[in-house]
Amino acid sequence: MILDKNSCSRIIENLHDGLYWVDRDRIIQYWSRAAEKISGYAAAEVVGRSCSDNILTHVDHDGNSLCCGLCPLAATIGDGVTREAEVFMHHKHGHRVPVSVRVSTLTDEDGIVIGGVELFTDLSNLKAIEVKVKELEEMAMLDGLTRLPNRSCIEKELLVRFEERKRFNTRFGILFMDIDHFKIFNDTHGHDVGDQVLRFVADTIVNNSRAFDAVGRWGGEEFLGIIRNVTPPQLKDLGNRFRLLIENSYICQDEDRLHVTISTGATNVRDDDTLDTLLKRADTLLYDSKRAGRNCLTLG
Repeated sequence: MILDKNSCSRIIENLHDGLYWVDRDRIIQYWSRAAEKISGYAAAEVVGRSCSDNILTHVDHDGNSLCCGLCPLAATIGDGVTREAEVFMHHKHGHRVPVSVRVSTLTDEDGIVIGGVELFTDLSNLKAIEVKVKELEEMAMLDGLTRLPNRSCIEKELLVRFEERKRFNTRFGILFMDIDHFKIFNDTHGHDVGDQVLRFVADTIVNNSRAFDAVGRWGGEEFLGIIRNVTPPQLKDLGNRFRLLIENSYICQDEDRLHVTISTGATNVRDDDTLDTLLKRADTLLYDSKRAGRNCLTLG
């Protein structure tokens, strides 16, 4: 069976994965419906522009920008080798979305490479998040701005984790995260832009968390993550991943990229801990990170 052009177009438009292709200069020529949904960018906003022009700006697990010599799509256009990678895509609203990308060449009838194609799959735990959001809305435990669990909800979750530890000796840790110089950012750019930043920081943390961990807004520009079944080195690695992703995320305002960083206090629960001692230690470690110059994590 040979599919006609219209049938192929319908198949592409109904893919759950995002799809786009570029010419040899990496100018976007096509942007699928799923690409719009995953990235937040409409086709009209991106077609005709470079994929690195304040659009996707992929970074890797270490926060390295892939648009500066490490781009899988550019490499594949150059050498013709198909590639796969897990990267973090910039969403239009500022946060980072984990995606699995597969790239291949685009050729003409003579086999000459005329561009590249990227297919990307959203790896964030969106379905689990949607269920959790619905449950929290019903219990009035959701922060109105970020759509994260509020402080009351996170405190209850911590008490559940303590009870679980007492009964089953399960381990957990917490990440106490605070946006650096947020008051100055608000005073400089306005509270509406500050709210956008709070949302993209929240979304970046949640989209890159495991489904069985809990992240909430503690208050103001502070966030608290409850990380289950984790060792201190693993807790540090996860906290630093959040930190690097946020450092390399941004929102666009009048053609400028606005960035923020976070400072973090990370600690695992101890045998003699109470809720108060655990939170106090995490808070102290957070301010150790502030005193160390910010945009860092202190484990203790």
